[in-house]
Amino acid sequence: MDILVGNELTSGAAVYLDNHGNWVESLQAARLFGKDDAVARDAAIAATKSTGRIVGVEIEDVDDLGGHVVPKRLRERIRSVGPTTTAWNGEAFDRQHLDEDGHVSI
Repeated sequence: MDILVGNELTSGAAVYLDNHGNWVESLQAARLFGKDDAVARDAAIAATKSTGRIVGVEIEDVDDLGGHVVPKRLRERIRSVGPTTTAWNGEAFDRQHLDEDGHVSI
């Protein structure tokens, strides 16, 4: 199974394409593309590139473990939850979030 991942240009947030064609922060809301969905997946990539709002779009290989999406690469597992550092000068880090409009439709 595959998902589409990218970064929202204005905030830098790691985002995932959902079933409604929106880019969202939740890995668990990501649309799962099977082997038969390559045409739809590639169309979503092309549509996303035309908006200029999501950059670094990649196809990420994932496992669906009982309805729980788990990226196969450690890099994407880290990106989905945020920094591996817990604090700097007493301040906790959070992952970056989508810009004010909350999503980018394709």
